[in-house]
Amino acid sequence: MFLVTLGILLLLAGVFISNAGYSIARYARTLKIAGMAVAVLGLVSASIRQIDAGTIGVQSLFGKVSPTVLENGLNFVNPLAQVAIFDTKTQNYTMSAVTSEGEVNGDDAIRALSADGLEVVIDLTVLYRIMPGKAPGIYKGIGTDYKDKVVRPVTRTRIRDNAVYYDAVALYSKRRDEFQNRIYQSIDKDFKSRGLILEQLLIRNITLPESVKKTIESKINAEQEAQKMEFVLQKEKQEAERKRVEAKGIADYQTIISLSLTDKQLQYENIKAQKELAASPNAKIVIIPAKGNMPLLLTDK
Repeated sequence: MFLVTLGILLLLAGVFISNAGYSIARYARTLKIAGMAVAVLGLVSASIRQIDAGTIGVQSLFGKVSPTVLENGLNFVNPLAQVAIFDTKTQNYTMSAVTSEGEVNGDDAIRALSADGLEVVIDLTVLYRIMPGKAPGIYKGIGTDYKDKVVRPVTRTRIRDNAVYYDAVALYSKRRDEFQNRIYQSIDKDFKSRGLILEQLLIRNITLPESVKKTIESKINAEQEAQKMEFVLQKEKQEAERKRVEAKGIADYQTIISLSLTDKQLQYENIKAQKELAASPNAKIVIIPAKGNMPLLLTDK
């Protein structure tokens, strides 16, 4: 609109000086033509708006919002209309306890009470985008700062509302996915009613009180120690079973031997041993007891 204003001023200046003296009036025609040209150029440029990729435009004229959305590319609009640009790409809003990670400087994590009355600290990221067709309604009813008016308060409230259904330890471990799905459904419903689409809800971290952390660590250590003792006992049982089987095998062997060794078998084994001694080149002495069949062997070594 700057060019339009400038053109009108030049045109008025030309009309004004046309009634002045000849030395000045001769420039009146030039000023009028220049003023009209600048005004027309300003009107044309103000009537053409470029909408970049990934964005849409919403027109408003004297406070009235147009229901028509301006798509990507060049669009012809009323030169007096204002165009608000909305980002239709995926956006994220992070609330974190780490100072440099969230949208808000400082500790912006969500603090909620669990079912057992403990305070848990939750870091999360919300991935969302606007519905292009709902942009005029968002502009009219919320404005362009929907992050601070909808995304942030709705997310924080719904997390606190749903955290009370879970114990702190359950949120931290086995029921974390269930909690995430529950708050996703709750937030998604609120977002859709306001023209937003919740794409994903990412719970980045859940911090428990120090007392609970120590209790969990003690429990884990006790479970690990119990598993270790169970392994040792199992190993000892296996070793005892091995020795029992070995002892039974030895006993069975001795029983079989004692039943199979007869007097004739012993005499036969004795004769075999004497033959082997007789064939040996070493000097030897064989003493045969007066009673019994088993000789006593003495060598010279």
